Amino acid sequence: MAIERVGFVGLGIMGAPMAANLLKAGFHVTVWNRTPSRMDPLLERGAARAGSPAEVAAASEVTISCVTSSPDVEAIALGPGGIAEGAAPGSAYIDCSTIAPQTARAVAAGLASRGIAMLDAPVSGGDVGARAGTLAIMVGGDPAVFERCLPVLRAMGKTIVHAGPAGAGQVVKLCNQVAGGLNLLAMAEAISLARGAGVDPAKMLEVVSAGAAGSWMLSNLGPRAIRGDYAPGFMVDLMQKDLHLVLDEAARGHTPLPGTALVSQLFQVIQAQGRGAEGTQSIVDALRRLASRD
Repeated sequence: MAIERVGFVGLGIMGAPMAANLLKAGFHVTVWNRTPSRMDPLLERGAARAGSPAEVAAASEVTISCVTSSPDVEAIALGPGGIAEGAAPGSAYIDCSTIAPQTARAVAAGLASRGIAMLDAPVSGGDVGARAGTLAIMVGGDPAVFERCLPVLRAMGKTIVHAGPAGAGQVVKLCNQVAGGLNLLAMAEAISLARGAGVDPAKMLEVVSAGAAGSWMLSNLGPRAIRGDYAPGFMVDLMQKDLHLVLDEAARGHTPLPGTALVSQLFQVIQAQGRGAEGTQSIVDALRRLASRD
């Protein structure tokens, strides 16, 4: 039987456009957000309001969350007024947050004991991909649950891959953050070198982005960085949270990630300036500070 009723918890930079795309796809969507005013634009488009994650789950066959941290997911899934209190046995919970793999496994086990399936399904593509419905979604969990929830995932993303059992989606997302962070550093160093050598960095980006060294970061965040536009598609504070998860997971397996550690230290420069709410393209300014170019 086709899924018709979908819930969404967490309507931030990513969650709000993801929920909007579910509405656009024809699902009956029920929403909840800790800051109630963030529900208003979706309510105007036809979403239903809930008073708690439990109420969202009670109204939904599939409940989705997109929140900040591992403790947030634990609270909305298993805490008082959480999804476990409202979800019917046989329903599914999809978490699109980026959290520790071991947290995803623990929450999945807690929900399974109540007959509720869980997919950990973190996303990549930033606010641009969230609005366009072209996110990459990496999914961990039971393959049969994944197949059943595919129509819901396809309303939000373009590249959707089942990566393995519970927690596998989060591991793949951490790999994504490793590659993304190092691409940000490559972008910043290329811009820094062009500026230091007296070459227009916009001209450099135009040609380098079209060649073998091109990347999403160069094409999408490079022009913003050059303009000094640090409005967040993805905030430094959130990237740092993810990189800390990466380094914790790497330490657990004794896996050296020297480049990732360097990227995290450079973002710490931005955070030390009180700029953690800026976009990750502000890493360019960390290198500018090291070069004493103001």
